[in-house]
Amino acid sequence: MSDPGSTAPVETRLLGPDADGLAAAAALLRAGRLVAFPTETVYGLGADAGDPAAVARIFAAKARPRFNPLIAHLPDTEAARAEGMFDAAAQTLAAAFWPGPLTLVVPAHPGTRVCDLARAGLPSVALRVPAHPLARDLLAAVGRPVAAPSANRSGRVSPTRADHVLDDLAGRIAAVLDGGDTQVGVESTVVACLGGPPRLLRPGGITRAALRAVLGTDPVDANASDAERPAGPGLLASHYAPRARVRLDAERIAPGEAVLLFGAARPPGLEGARAVRDLSPAGDPAEAAARLFGALRDLDATGAETIAVVPIPDDGLGEAIRDRLARAAAPR
Repeated sequence: MSDPGSTAPVETRLLGPDADGLAAAAALLRAGRLVAFPTETVYGLGADAGDPAAVARIFAAKARPRFNPLIAHLPDTEAARAEGMFDAAAQTLAAAFWPGPLTLVVPAHPGTRVCDLARAGLPSVALRVPAHPLARDLLAAVGRPVAAPSANRSGRVSPTRADHVLDDLAGRIAAVLDGGDTQVGVESTVVACLGGPPRLLRPGGITRAALRAVLGTDPVDANASDAERPAGPGLLASHYAPRARVRLDAERIAPGEAVLLFGAARPPGLEGARAVRDLSPAGDPAEAAARLFGALRDLDATGAETIAVVPIPDDGLGEAIRDRLARAAAPR
């Protein structure tokens, strides 16, 4: 096997969503190899979270900064509770939203199997129980926590189909378990339960309103992330970025720009656009979230220098969509 930080080319297998594919994927993960697999949010790039060498291969494959912690995925809540210490708020959130698109950042259990490298040296651990049945079957077959950031080069657009993964990581990982298109399309909501009130570190597939309904109060917004050492996954300012510059809240389109539409908005200059994708003609945030990363990839592939994005409301899932777009638009 190659050294932990190696990016020497390897053959990347495309595995089917059947018993043979699951068995092959689980065996590769237990052997310290990298396997991308579907969740209900986006495809994750999996490695044995207890194997520092395997986790190092994630960072090498993604060219990911080592100070950004990874989410450990488990097949059920009981398995997750063996890795972290859950206060009352964390228990309430887990009961309400697991399995599902919620990541909880909690104090690491003294006996956690999630290695220090996956936790970026922090005393906390980020845990999730995904809802995708293929993901849960895979995690149960592996029998260990699986660290899995999004299966793309660091800072690039997150993958919602197996071919998106191959576009970024073919030759850099052992396999992709093909589970078709993901359903949610944006990453999990990340909530920290580390003493004091729960803090919303990243909006995502669980809306703020849904969190409020369960907690009885709004989670506290996290302070601006420490760019040198973010407290949770997905908190770098420039993230989810296509090659093209992203221009937000566009009310007029310049000639040659690629355009991302939402709802009924049809800004002047649209006829001169290089390419157009509509996240949701009906203005449905759930539909828009599911299409977001695929649309960004499609527009980026046109070679346009700028992707102009029409205004998108920030209520419900719109908050997560705007968060991803803001990160894509950040200076880099």
